[in-house]
Amino acid sequence: MTQESAPSEHAHSSEREYVLGTHDDELHRLGFQHQVWAPQTSRLWELARFAPGAQLLDLGSGPGYATADLAQLVGVDGHVCAVDVSRRFLSSLQQLIAARALRNVSWHESDAASLPLDSSSLDGAFARWLLCFTTDAQAVVHEVARVLKPGGRFAIMDYANYEALTIAPPSDAIDLVIRATGQSVKLHGGSFAVGRELPNMLHAAGFDVEHIEPIVRVARPSSALWNWPSSFFRNYLPTLVSLGLITHAHRDEFERVWNERSNNPSAYLITPTMVGIVGVKR
Repeated sequence: MTQESAPSEHAHSSEREYVLGTHDDELHRLGFQHQVWAPQTSRLWELARFAPGAQLLDLGSGPGYATADLAQLVGVDGHVCAVDVSRRFLSSLQQLIAARALRNVSWHESDAASLPLDSSSLDGAFARWLLCFTTDAQAVVHEVARVLKPGGRFAIMDYANYEALTIAPPSDAIDLVIRATGQSVKLHGGSFAVGRELPNMLHAAGFDVEHIEPIVRVARPSSALWNWPSSFFRNYLPTLVSLGLITHAHRDEFERVWNERSNNPSAYLITPTMVGIVGVKR
């Protein structure tokens, strides 16, 4: 049966902890993002050997889009535990799993670095775009190692170089906003280059790195993938202005140039460099 766990003593009480917010527009964006990156995510799960009957952790689950897919993957004999600091996201997760009639999901409102889970209790863990936002990614990796069984696999998808996001034809206005976005994450203690450190972090926590691959795609205007950064910037530009990282004039110029590129049949974008990594607990 699906049941809600009480918040741990380490649970965050403020929704402001997630730098991108937990408002309705962000919920919709995250659902769209999950669809756009579903093939790459499924490949990573296959590399991690997630299969029916497995006991899995979805760390930084957000509203539960990946959680629900994992629950269907592991089937009635498996189980997925979702962990997130946002009570609002977990409320959305509960609605999603109820709508899909999933009975093999539990959830915890908890910090990723202090999990309310038994040691050596899980077969695998998944984290996508979580470690880049954490203030102590190494502590999170150590905590995942604690809750995995020996031989358990940790599948991670995260940024190695966010500023590699490339728009053609080039634009100083767009490049400025890309740099400002990375700076905003640093202000909150995260890093959009965390993927470069992950192999060392995994090794230090007792994992052997079984697989590493780059994840980079090319998009053309009007495609779903083109609209992935478009929807992000539409939601996030006001935050960059409020943080003082860009001005209103910068925002207006970005929007003008982005709209121009979006209507240019010769334009293209290259997504930020990400890595897909699978570590196996020794």
